[in-house]
Amino acid sequence: MPELPEVETIRRALAPAVEGRVIELIQVLDPRWCEPAPPEELRAAVDGRRVERIERRGKYLDWVLEDEVHLVMHLRMTGNILLVRRDDPEPPYVRVRIVLDSGEQALFTDPRRFGTGVVLLGDAARDTYFSERLGVEPLSPDFTTEGLRALAKGRKQPVKAFLLSQERIAGVGNIYADEALFRARIHPQRPVGNLTRPQLEALRGAVIESLEAGIDARGASIDDFRHPDGARGSFQDRFLIHLREGEPCVRCGAPVKKMRAAGRGTYVCERCQPRPRAKRRT
Repeated sequence: MPELPEVETIRRALAPAVEGRVIELIQVLDPRWCEPAPPEELRAAVDGRRVERIERRGKYLDWVLEDEVHLVMHLRMTGNILLVRRDDPEPPYVRVRIVLDSGEQALFTDPRRFGTGVVLLGDAARDTYFSERLGVEPLSPDFTTEGLRALAKGRKQPVKAFLLSQERIAGVGNIYADEALFRARIHPQRPVGNLTRPQLEALRGAVIESLEAGIDARGASIDDFRHPDGARGSFQDRFLIHLREGEPCVRCGAPVKKMRAAGRGTYVCERCQPRPRAKRRT
């Protein structure tokens, strides 16, 4: 699934090609993409508008159009946005076609059809939409140790599940949660409310480091993720723990284990990330 670094990679690649351009036509080929709104409603709001900028919030892409019109996209599990010339052959699984006045097209491709799009009218509507779904942006100054401590206080859920909760921390998914927990030396099943302040401080730093490393590598291409020009990311070649089951830990040499945590395949070195002790029954 594209996570924050993959979506940020797409944003950075799209921005110079689409910002300042006019959307001549948006064609929603799969009406499920924008349900419950009909495709005609999106066309009426978007066609003929200039793209002022491309922004990202968590895993969402926000096409900021003139007059405070926002075309907000979520790639979900297998979505991509590819940039092609109008006369180029199209890739498979195109769900949405955005025709630009530059002669290029931005194509939303998605073999599993989980990706979505919505038009929001006005900055206030956009802000409300995100505030109802997303927590703190982890690469912003608002992501502090004290803020993380306040979010974790009193919670018994495993820290891996906590990191995957988008309404608390926006943009972190399975890959970067594993990488961050390994960097912070925290077991994914440790209750987040039991973490000490030094552990929370280490976790905050590890989340930032993992996300920035992913952005530097232009994302991870394990299955479907591609850049708008079709190239692959390289972060999968730099994983410290994710997908390394049976391989020696890069820190201590112990074999990496795979387990289930928060309903997801999770990779851990239980020498570097000690398993939480079970409470003794009285």
